[in-house]
Amino acid sequence: MPEKKPVVTPVRVIIAVCLIAPFAAMLWVSSYAKVDPAFIGIPFFYWYQMLWVLISTVLTMTAYKLWQRDQRARKGGASA
Repeated sequence: MPEKKPVVTPVRVIIAVCLIAPFAAMLWVSSYAKVDPAFIGIPFFYWYQMLWVLISTVLTMTAYKLWQRDQRARKGGASA
């Protein structure tokens, strides 16, 4: 049986970006280590991180759905 090589497709690149973006945003601390602009009295440092919790949820869900679709397509459209 021939060995399957990893395949890089545009969908898999999008999946990778969806999963890496939150890490990049949170690791670049100097971009959000400030007080202003405050939102309803909450310093930027805190509400920016909480916003990324929601964004990360959406991005992870998107990556998961894209991965499911990619795996179904690789298996010939069989329902999973």
